Amino acid sequence: MSSSDLRAMAPHNGAYMQTFMEDVFRAFQRPEQRRWAQAYLWALINVSGKKTPSRMARAKPLPPAAAHGLHQFINGSPWDWAPVRRRLAHYVAENTTPSAWTVAELIIPKRGEHSVGVHQRTDPMTGRRLNCQRALIFFLVSGTQCYPVEWSLLLGGPWSSDRERRRRARIPGSEAGQTPGDHVIRYAAEAAVQPRLPRLPWVLDLTHCDDAAGVLAGLARLRADVVCEVHPGQLVLSGAQLPALTTVGALMESRHSRQTHVLLRQHPGGRVLPVPVHASVGTVGPPRPGNGDNGSRPYRILERPDPDGRQPPRYWLTTDHRVEEALRLARSHTAALSTVATLRQRFGVLDFEGRSFPGWHHHMTMASAAYISQRLVGTPSNSPTSPAIPGTPLSAWTPPPVALVGAPN
Repeated sequence: MSSSDLRAMAPHNGAYMQTFMEDVFRAFQRPEQRRWAQAYLWALINVSGKKTPSRMARAKPLPPAAAHGLHQFINGSPWDWAPVRRRLAHYVAENTTPSAWTVAELIIPKRGEHSVGVHQRTDPMTGRRLNCQRALIFFLVSGTQCYPVEWSLLLGGPWSSDRERRRRARIPGSEAGQTPGDHVIRYAAEAAVQPRLPRLPWVLDLTHCDDAAGVLAGLARLRADVVCEVHPGQLVLSGAQLPALTTVGALMESRHSRQTHVLLRQHPGGRVLPVPVHASVGTVGPPRPGNGDNGSRPYRILERPDPDGRQPPRYWLTTDHRVEEALRLARSHTAALSTVATLRQRFGVLDFEGRSFPGWHHHMTMASAAYISQRLVGTPSNSPTSPAIPGTPLSAWTPPPVALVGAPN
């Protein structure tokens, strides 16, 4: 887009940006909190490089002394991030056509050991030991776009048992002993009771989940549709009369247990090639039946062989979805991984330097607001098919004046 096009968009950007901020930040009770929120959002969008209060305060028109106020807004001000995130989710739902929920992991490398949640972890892909924070990002998916609307910080080891460490980091008791699956089920339950959010399938990668069966059972209790990639060794119950315990990989090895669907795949060069996808003939049951009505739902298994034959097949458990639709939804998780890379590179999700649990959530909430505003704010129609150019500063909007005294509280 030319510079004249950008100038033509600028008045719309400024007006829509102001409307976006008034909507999302209306949960703040104090005017100075709203002003600092707008200043922090502006800095996340417009400042290049590392997104820390001291660095962001060097950018004009913010005065250098604003670093203290930005730091206080994130680390000291006791605002509740949950209402802001709900407004972000509602904004996305109202301005796009959501098709699914999905979740991606974010690993945040750290040098020291004092940041909240930091621990030693073995990278399952490389086998290397990492000193890091580990987080989950929850996305609303619309088309090929994923919008981050919720965050969880995974705590384990001393962060679950050391009361003094938890007290210093201001970690609430409700966060003790929560597994990744617990966080997914908890947010899925919260989203299910929000009338302004549509009921959507959950698209998850459970191939490295220690309790995939528990996650599936929790989503089944919520009557949620799922498209979940699983390990070939995932246990399921097969057979109507006398169900037998087997694995998805073993079951799909039998030609009598599957049907073949042929999909067309277009290569970058323009060639269209047939791609076989196998679907289980019947349904399979949950891997561990519960007592009473646990909401269990039957699943179909999908197997997609690697088109080039270089990688092992991939498997999904899905409810009530045609093969083409299930694989289309499965791509939502791949899109989420691309969004994670953008959040890392441009929106400062690796840059929080505080030590408190609320501060971490405040910073990530503002990163979500910055990302969503850049994708959805900027055109008169607010159409997700024609968003503001990612990375283009909203030149018609400047941060509000911020006092150098009276930091947010």
